[in-house]
Amino acid sequence: MAMMAKPNRARRSTNEPKSTLAVSYDEFKEYEGRRYTGMKIGRSHKWYYDQGEWKETKITPDLWQIGYAVTKRRAGRAPEGSGVPVGTAYHWYVIAHQNTTKQSANDYTTSLTGLKFKIAHKRAGSSKWSATPKTQRKRMITFLQSVIADLQKQNDRETRSASAGGQSESAVRRRARPRRTTAKRATQRRRAAPRVTRRHVRRAI
Repeated sequence: MAMMAKPNRARRSTNEPKSTLAVSYDEFKEYEGRRYTGMKIGRSHKWYYDQGEWKETKITPDLWQIGYAVTKRRAGRAPEGSGVPVGTAYHWYVIAHQNTTKQSANDYTTSLTGLKFKIAHKRAGSSKWSATPKTQRKRMITFLQSVIADLQKQNDRETRSASAGGQSESAVRRRARPRRTTAKRATQRRRAAPRVTRRHVRRAI
């Protein structure tokens, strides 16, 4: 009986399904009417970057062209059986804030926060990208337009907020101003009345 139990365990391990995370990674999902596979929206990865090489060339007083090459390594381990095959390539477009602080003549602290958008991918063993260069540029344009639209919305909200605050202050000033104007006019009338009376008296004499 013991001899029969071992093959059963072997069969179970051979036919054991992929991990829950692996299944979740590969199954179809939907976002705004579009189907996709891979990591579920809202989840995150953590990576460690090896010592890399960052090159930059100054183009204008405020514009630099940059290049960065490095190997990144997953902080944990990918679920068994999940992910794309080795050799798969991606083209990402990154737009981000880089904040730096000079620590010494040769050292800066630096942090990078922003967005990266998938422009295209290339399957393992293939030499063709999923989109032509022209289509990739169109996708970049669409991405940048959405970023610009979001920035404009933020500006509009701040402008409306500032305008509403300014109107409140102006309204307070307008409400207070008529009282001062009325009082001033009343004082002027009181001061003007005696002078008119004296002129009339002198003319009468």
